[in-house]
Amino acid sequence: MLKEERFQLILAQLSQDHKVHLTQLSQALKVSEDTVRRDIRELAEQGLLKSVRGGAVPHAPGPHHFRDRVVYGHDQKMVIAEKTLPFLKDGQVVIFDGGTSALLIAKLLPKDIKLTVVTNSFPIANILEEHESVEVLFAGGRLMKNSFVTVGTETIQFFKKFRPDICLLGICSIHREMGVTGPDYEESEVKRSMIEVSQQVIALSTLEKLGTAEAYYVCPADRLTTIVTDQPNDSEALSIYREIGINMV
Repeated sequence: MLKEERFQLILAQLSQDHKVHLTQLSQALKVSEDTVRRDIRELAEQGLLKSVRGGAVPHAPGPHHFRDRVVYGHDQKMVIAEKTLPFLKDGQVVIFDGGTSALLIAKLLPKDIKLTVVTNSFPIANILEEHESVEVLFAGGRLMKNSFVTVGTETIQFFKKFRPDICLLGICSIHREMGVTGPDYEESEVKRSMIEVSQQVIALSTLEKLGTAEAYYVCPADRLTTIVTDQPNDSEALSIYREIGINMV
């Protein structure tokens, strides 16, 4: 079998099962595990998958630029936003990261809720500017233009000054073993600083982002208190996260 044919079969299997294992691929392709390992390494270098111990998982689908993410999967993100609102109570200090699901939550906040919001997102700060009962504390730093968030040492040091009740964390990728990961190093560093200071971490994730991985580590999966998805909380796809103690909503 030609290498290009093996590549096609590996990617097809990955698309179907959301993961592939070296041993299974070796048997299916009738080649050695070393050959499969080299194939996976080459596909990873092309950005077509994420190599993990014993196999591979897909990258998170969808666009990376904020303007594109705002419209991508909007209906699913609206479900997530509406399911997250009951977690927010008067008097809380809440981190809103720069995700588009967090932006929808900011838009849906009741007019009478009294919160202190800490954020590095320009769009979220702009939305909450008109909310009379929400105090907004904005993290300075360097503007990351494709996400409209601030990043860098100044941003990280800003978040370290707080002990928030909740961190609303937009998820790019989450995998039970690989943890929470992202495609940008600096933004992942900022997300880590948000998580470290927060009592609860509520991850906002569409189903398609579960079981995927990117290059930059944010935190272990079990650091998340809750994952809010666009699926019913008894969905079988969520069971592996429920097993490690994460509240699935």
